[in-house]
Amino acid sequence: MIAYVTVGADDIARAKRFYNAMLPALGYSLKEGPEGLSYDLPVEVGQRPVLPDFYVKPTFDGRPASAGNGAMVAFEALNQNQVRDLHAAALEAGGADEGQPGFRAAYGPSFYVGYLRDPQGNKIALFSSNPNEPGRDG
Repeated sequence: MIAYVTVGADDIARAKRFYNAMLPALGYSLKEGPEGLSYDLPVEVGQRPVLPDFYVKPTFDGRPASAGNGAMVAFEALNQNQVRDLHAAALEAGGADEGQPGFRAAYGPSFYVGYLRDPQGNKIALFSSNPNEPGRDG
């Protein structure tokens, strides 16, 4: 099980604007401190944490942050409309489009996805595979 994902950022304020445009709508809450941004999902008292957490931090070695070539973090949305809405909100909050929301021939018939780059260049996917919505072929 993946416990957490961390991406680097040189400008935490820009990263916060970008991620706050979509992660709270997916149920994540933000804890902010001198070490950066920590997003996690709510946990009922006495329950185990819902994983993974998502962190946005300055680099540990002090060198400029860079996006991983081939690395991507995907967040699951409730439905196709939420994918479209959050993709648009993230673009408005400083992200760059890497692929408009829609179906992709290479994936299953109900996999609806939009791709972005955060202000640091990290690749982010927002997807839904809700079986109660129309698929690629219908």
